[in-house]
Amino acid sequence: MFQSFAVTARPEQGPPRLAALRKELEQSQLDGFLVPRADAHQGEYVAPCDERLSWLTGFTGSAGFCAVLRDTAGVFIDGRYRTQVKQQVATDVFTPVPWPDVQLADWLAEQLPQGGRIGFDPWLHPQSQITTLTQRLGDRGFDIVAVDNLVDRIWSDRPAPPMKPVLAHPLEYAGVPAAEKIATRAKALQDDGHSAAVITLPDSIMWLLNIRGSDIAHNPVAHGFAILHATGSVDLFMAEEKLISLGAHLGSAVRPHDPAEFLAAVAQLASADGARILADLTTLPQIVAEQLGDSLCPGDDPCALPKARKNAAEIEGSAAAHLRDGAAVVETLAWLDAQTPGTITEIDVVRHLEAERRKDPALRDISFDTISGTGPNGAIMHYRVSEETNATLQDGDLLVLDSGGQYLDGTTDITRTLAIGSPSADARAAYTRVLQGMIAMSQLRWPAGRSGRELEAVGRMPLWLAGQDFNHGLGHGVGAFLSVHEGPQSLSRANSVPLEPGMILSNEPGYYREGAFGIRIENLLVVQTAPPLASADPDRDMLAWRCLTYVPLDRRLIDTALLSPAERDWIDSYHRDVAEKIGPNVTQAAKTWLDAATARL
Repeated sequence: MFQSFAVTARPEQGPPRLAALRKELEQSQLDGFLVPRADAHQGEYVAPCDERLSWLTGFTGSAGFCAVLRDTAGVFIDGRYRTQVKQQVATDVFTPVPWPDVQLADWLAEQLPQGGRIGFDPWLHPQSQITTLTQRLGDRGFDIVAVDNLVDRIWSDRPAPPMKPVLAHPLEYAGVPAAEKIATRAKALQDDGHSAAVITLPDSIMWLLNIRGSDIAHNPVAHGFAILHATGSVDLFMAEEKLISLGAHLGSAVRPHDPAEFLAAVAQLASADGARILADLTTLPQIVAEQLGDSLCPGDDPCALPKARKNAAEIEGSAAAHLRDGAAVVETLAWLDAQTPGTITEIDVVRHLEAERRKDPALRDISFDTISGTGPNGAIMHYRVSEETNATLQDGDLLVLDSGGQYLDGTTDITRTLAIGSPSADARAAYTRVLQGMIAMSQLRWPAGRSGRELEAVGRMPLWLAGQDFNHGLGHGVGAFLSVHEGPQSLSRANSVPLEPGMILSNEPGYYREGAFGIRIENLLVVQTAPPLASADPDRDMLAWRCLTYVPLDRRLIDTALLSPAERDWIDSYHRDVAEKIGPNVTQAAKTWLDAATARL
């Protein structure tokens, strides 16, 4: 299977590892050391060799960090993980800290009122983060100092870095040749007066060169760094073992180098007269920023926006992948409904769904570990089922099933909340409010130039009217056979990037009641120019969504008395589309189930 159910970290492992780290603190004459979730490339997901935060603390979430001091250790987590962290770390030695409500600088100042020496690995922290921390703590007697990684000193069985070969991504799926992407991005650098750009994000490099890797589970990326020159050439710093299968794909414009040469190459680049090197300070490691010195020109990753604006081939490929993926999900839901409550487990559902997806020859992986959480486990937003937590699906419970696939032509991500047996009236009311938020966002038209933070409240309003909310963003960007979480766009109150045609985002409101149940409903949508309206202003450009995801909503959980006529019509219309698009691609048994699941309300 693509997914493992092994327990990867245990709370009891944390205390002795923390004690060993504190010995290193003392020997290094440090008062603290920062342990981020990130790797040197600053992506969201990391390889096993870079799971330092998980190894030290037991916390396996995709975001967070630990600040280890000599007599306390704070594990900083955002709202998505405040339930999960309490189950995964030894709270007698690690203190969960609600972040960003509590900022690291304020916490350090409170814990060390006289200041101190705080160490950090300069490869693992972006330049903007260290600059902010230094500015906020410099006048309080703190020294923020770059040191060798203290966790690596004590992690005796640390896995080796991944070295699997990189493969060319076919033009029929990429849509645009790599040479054209390089030339276009180089011209943009030249027009802006930049001599080069340093690129650290693996998915940006994959997109630019039309290649895909497997260094990180469920994400088709390979670790490496790149320097894109305004002259139209690229220096690629990636292990030779990874490039052996590419043949002539990279072309003469791309010069491969050993990753060990990267820092020296950056320093040489910066030493040239008049060098102006573009780099994104939110992803540029501090040690690289230091090499760039005065030549550093802060700006956005030059590949981020072009990658987010999917071309026609990527959009249609994603749409096709979603239809095949939807058929696999429908087969699983039909099977699930035929099971008697109390007879199957969360892992059984994951195994069945992966088996259905594997029937597609274009599948290369799942896009993340499937979240299959029933009852209280469903209230853990990013729950990962293991052999120890595996729960049986019982009558009256809800099941949150959040999953996706990595196909050659697209990346999918879908969540459905399902009734096991007879759901409670309270659960049905909460589900209906979440559904109303999903519908409201799906129907939205908005003026061009608006960002996610200006729109996301639309998907929360039905919950807000009931005094409820959820602690994650309404939606994230999604790649095209790339990372399932892709920036720079998102439907989040913290995101100011204007949405543009071609961007794919999730629409996933939820509701979570700790110890009881969780609810999330998710479709993927692509931004497009809004269809014309007779009443529209003639000079106002409007945008709207095109839906990519087609899987039934659980009608048993819908309290129709809470719906407006327009919401009922939307559900019926969506279910007609599901039946039309998915029906021809499933077995007869699944088709019979689908016909009932998509019947009019």
